[in-house]
Amino acid sequence: MKFSLKQIAIFDAIADTGSVSAAATRIAISQSAASMALQQLEQQVGTLLFDRQGKRLVLNSWGLWLRPRAKALLQDVHQIEMGLNAKHSLSGQLKLSASQTVAESLIPSLISNLDSNFPQIQVKLEVKNSQQIIHDVRSFNIDLGVIEGRCDDSRIHQSLWCEDELIIVAAATHPYSRQEEVSYSQLEASKWVLRESGSGTRDVFDAAIFGKLEHLDVIKEYDHIPTLIALIAAGEYISCLPARSCASGIQQGLLKPLNIKGLSLKRHFSFIWHKDMNDHALRDCLIKEAKRLIR
Repeated sequence: MKFSLKQIAIFDAIADTGSVSAAATRIAISQSAASMALQQLEQQVGTLLFDRQGKRLVLNSWGLWLRPRAKALLQDVHQIEMGLNAKHSLSGQLKLSASQTVAESLIPSLISNLDSNFPQIQVKLEVKNSQQIIHDVRSFNIDLGVIEGRCDDSRIHQSLWCEDELIIVAAATHPYSRQEEVSYSQLEASKWVLRESGSGTRDVFDAAIFGKLEHLDVIKEYDHIPTLIALIAAGEYISCLPARSCASGIQQGLLKPLNIKGLSLKRHFSFIWHKDMNDHALRDCLIKEAKRLIR
């Protein structure tokens, strides 16, 4: 074998951080040692693995090919070490990114279950919109993503988790809240506050109204659902939001879902990961626990 596991670990750390110095700090070696290890690895494989862009190192095509294989190798080594030391069978850190709705309503219970059943698994969670999550999966910045709706990227594997529903919602004091049904012309005459473009919620809403509404008066766009709920509750605006996020406000009598005939706002939450990351014990464990959670 021409290369060492240490060289692979340094390569992976540089790919994560974009910097030799940051990778050296993570692995607790000197910067010169990290730089030498990378040079040796590139010499041994016969090609450069990064493009130098100013002070940053960015994976080139060969580096992108190597990265998922390096991650899988390092994970296997870690699991072997833990098994030989007679410790917990699954251990390590999993980088997870989820959309806001999922992160607020489902992920806390999931992480709680993992903490109880697999205490050696550490989940590092980031909250982003669906398009950002897809980008991070495609770039190998995270191990696993949870998105709303579809992903059509052929490089990414998608696995259904559970169903969800969006609702058109207004303040309980809004005139539409007293109606049994709201027309499309009334929706066109309304003032809207919505999630930002690129969010799964917005994508589903835009697809649902396509061809049904000619004009939509969008006053504000926010990536923070509580901000939207506060604006709606004030009485002037309507919005399209996850039913899960609005449940408390509806129960308290502050919000009311509107009935719009023929408007389907069903969607799905799905796990996504890069197809090159075939075997990943921590990812598979989390997905199994997640699906058990919603049975």
